[in-house]
Amino acid sequence: MTFRASGWLAALLSRKILICVFTGFSSGLPFFLLCNLLQAWLKTEGVSLKTIGLLALIQLPYTWKFLWSPLLDRFALSGLGRRRSWMLFTQTGLFFAIGILGNQPVSGMVPPEGWKSLITLATHPVSLLAIVIAFLSATQDIALDAFRREILGENELALGNSVHVNAYRIAGLIPGSLSLILADRMPWSQVFWITALFMLPGLLLTLCAAEPPLSQSRPRTLREAVVLPFIEFIGRRGWKSAALVLSFIFLYKLGDSLCTALATSFYLEMGFSKTDIALVAKHAGLWPAVAGGILGGLWMTRLGINRALWLFGLVQIVSILGFAWFSRSGPRAVIEAEHYLTLAAVIGIEALGVGLGTAAFVAFISRATHPAYTATQFALFSSLAAVPRTFINAAAGGLVEILGWFNFFLLCTLLALPGMLLLPSVAPWNEKKAP
Repeated sequence: MTFRASGWLAALLSRKILICVFTGFSSGLPFFLLCNLLQAWLKTEGVSLKTIGLLALIQLPYTWKFLWSPLLDRFALSGLGRRRSWMLFTQTGLFFAIGILGNQPVSGMVPPEGWKSLITLATHPVSLLAIVIAFLSATQDIALDAFRREILGENELALGNSVHVNAYRIAGLIPGSLSLILADRMPWSQVFWITALFMLPGLLLTLCAAEPPLSQSRPRTLREAVVLPFIEFIGRRGWKSAALVLSFIFLYKLGDSLCTALATSFYLEMGFSKTDIALVAKHAGLWPAVAGGILGGLWMTRLGINRALWLFGLVQIVSILGFAWFSRSGPRAVIEAEHYLTLAAVIGIEALGVGLGTAAFVAFISRATHPAYTATQFALFSSLAAVPRTFINAAAGGLVEILGWFNFFLLCTLLALPGMLLLPSVAPWNEKKAP
């Protein structure tokens, strides 16, 4: 047991795994800013829940990033190389865009009633800057995912991606906790600039890390960068198997993604303050998710990715029901100690399931890519996983208004089942594959 524990510790502290900490943190910060901090800012400024729900559409770049991912496989923007040059470009842009966002007025962000008012909302300065942040963040993800996949060996994928996912979640502490606490004490404009400063660790990684070695079979032209990744994937899998894999990637996180789409608004409607959310909800969700991610990565070294998808997926589904149970009592007029404990327990259990499931899911996506076309294939797979978060989550506000919170969470549980039903085809329990 001592030898095994020391072996796990040595693996966690290796240079490549530590790099995954930086890639995950840099990737997670802008995403959680759009999901949490932007939502809390607009909610406290009186923007309607329907409008906030529709703003999930600003995450469209995460869904369509595979369209420009071949550019990152083919071209380098500077002497830093294919991966690091794009990382530097996007991280610098994110720093300034995040800081500037908090200086924009929110007046005029009213619920759209027809195409004309929808266009007005889409062209609002807050919406436009949020779209810029989403585009830069999605492009950074393409570069970081490719960078990470190219430095990790096959036997390091499970643990490396698990650490990346955990760092991704830890980054949510900044916009989801620290920034919310600061927002109760200083203007939003200052809060956003302070949040932007946390892009600097990613810039440090970009400037100090070594560029991954170039694959000998990398695309030689832009046409090859666009076409060959798809030809390679279909040729390796076959049409039927490829379609099943893509369907699984789309469906596996569907229920979980929708469940947390309006989490901050849910906590506020239940009677909790922004500081309550920062100190209780965010921490109760973060650390079990981190524990789940780390345990998931370590367990996958023994279970294998396939079996982890089965076991962790079941935990992920059952944990969503806790939110349905918590919502039945409705808003709390007075928040007491027991309410904090109950909220922390519900969020913690759900986060543990999500941490386990995400660790296995990201490892599965990494394993499905070919080293020669990492950026394009990884972007395609992760874009499919982001479709529910973008399109279906945009309807979350309307669904809550129609169904109520309790029935909404039951619906999320049902939507988590189809992905599990595909596991016998895409990740058989007894298939002998390297973890």
